[in-house]
Amino acid sequence: MAGDSVTLAERLRDLRKQAWPGVALTQTHLARAFGVSTGLLSSWENAVVPPPVRLEAYAAFFATKRSIERKPYRVLSVVDLLPEERDRRNALLKELQQLRDGIDTDAGSPAAAAGPRNLWQFPPNEDIVIVCARLPEYLRQKPFADPESPDYVELYTYADLDSLVELVGHIRMCNPDSEVTFRTTDERTPLKRDDNTAHLIVLGGVDWNTQARALLNLMSLPVRQVQRDGPDGPLGGFEVSLDDGSTEFFSAELDPAGHLVSDVAQLYHGRNPFNPERTVTLCNGTFGRGTYGVVRALTDKRFRVRNQEWLDERFGKADSFSIISRVTVFRGAAITPDWALTDACLHTWSQKGSE
Repeated sequence: MAGDSVTLAERLRDLRKQAWPGVALTQTHLARAFGVSTGLLSSWENAVVPPPVRLEAYAAFFATKRSIERKPYRVLSVVDLLPEERDRRNALLKELQQLRDGIDTDAGSPAAAAGPRNLWQFPPNEDIVIVCARLPEYLRQKPFADPESPDYVELYTYADLDSLVELVGHIRMCNPDSEVTFRTTDERTPLKRDDNTAHLIVLGGVDWNTQARALLNLMSLPVRQVQRDGPDGPLGGFEVSLDDGSTEFFSAELDPAGHLVSDVAQLYHGRNPFNPERTVTLCNGTFGRGTYGVVRALTDKRFRVRNQEWLDERFGKADSFSIISRVTVFRGAAITPDWALTDACLHTWSQKGSE
């Protein structure tokens, strides 16, 4: 609605001009703090509606005068805010989101959660559970992964450990008021009954992660992950069913020496089948570096905003969506995919929610 856009634009302009009396805060100052062009920021103070992730920057910036303690001005991380600053940030973010969505604050209606704002940010005080697989027994026959060894470290038994470490810190930063835990799919740290009805984030593919396998069996997706046939067998990948009845297969690539040069991975996000008020997010690659790549697509500070804006534009208010992404591997390192500016995205699918 045009009226809602103008109201939001006026509020953003007022924040810049009036939040701190006596401080001459220009559009250029704010644009540099946000890492955007002055022209783009100016458009948000007029008719263009900024994406939801940009409202988070506004809320964090204006939550504390520490943002302008020194030049260049900066946006503090949520974890660096003091409790009272975090409260101001949350209140301002809620106000800006309501203006953006055209919601009457007196009506008490919660903001619609169908479309992603920041995929890794959930409503406050809602439990978030990250689920990994355990390494198979034959890969745990090492001192650090053997519970009988004095050198035992439990995390060495986890699959997709890179992705877990990356995501736990980022999820806790984005959700400071929520309980964030991680589990595995075996008996040592099993999922509790109530974990299945929380916001679930499942890392790793169907080879080892039985939670991913079970959840995918409940979903009617045109994408099927094909398991690897052992360490020396075919690579596996993702089989996509097309509208004409044919299929397309995407797999990882090795160089002649057997080194991984690119992986394929799926990012799925939708409603939790056990609790429609919560979500399920799957990050599963053929190999671990594919999983890590799609996790980093929305945590890497160089790409996460652009990739999130691409998600918002492409999927809008979709109830659920899936991406098959190519993840380049260079000298052993997974390179964060850029969905907006490259051909890294191989296939997309989405489904609108029922009205």
